[in-house]
Amino acid sequence: MNLRVLATAAFVACLMPALPLAVHAASPAAPTKSAQQQTPQKPSDAQPAPTHLGGGQGWDAYSDTEKGQKFCYLVGKPQKSEPASAKRDPIYASIAHRPADKAFNVVSFNAGYLFKENSDAELAVDGKKFSLFTNKDTAWTRDAATDKAVTEALAKGKTAVIKGASARGTETADTYSLAGFGQALALIDKTCGVKR
Repeated sequence: MNLRVLATAAFVACLMPALPLAVHAASPAAPTKSAQQQTPQKPSDAQPAPTHLGGGQGWDAYSDTEKGQKFCYLVGKPQKSEPASAKRDPIYASIAHRPADKAFNVVSFNAGYLFKENSDAELAVDGKKFSLFTNKDTAWTRDAATDKAVTEALAKGKTAVIKGASARGTETADTYSLAGFGQALALIDKTCGVKR
């Protein structure tokens, strides 16, 4: 796995508590009363909520800061996931900008399950196909140029379908409507100073 993906994987992992509950419901359970008494939190220790920039039609845009550096991201949920009977954690797509790290248009698709080891996922945007590699529960592009190409295809497209296989061998397909993607992308571009 290359350094860009390692850094981005760490970044996406730190986003998890910030993602909207409707998209990412796998937050840790509330601590017990005894745990709260052992580790009291000062109000200043609380992580501020990300700023919701707007969005719609299944896509939302956010900005936040980490170690004093601004980052922006958009998150979308699929319209349809197949097979419908498969038990999965929250499924979502994300595009992120981290200007301080010169990382833009970083694409990730979370499948809500562990992908089959050493497998690829196939993304089709209005029929144009991209091969994404998988790591644990997330599919990634292989380089920054592909991140940009996928982001631009999503911004111009109508529908995206990502197909993959779980560690148990279940074949899945998640279909995203891209109707609100361009609007959410414009919001994170403006907030993080990305010009197209």
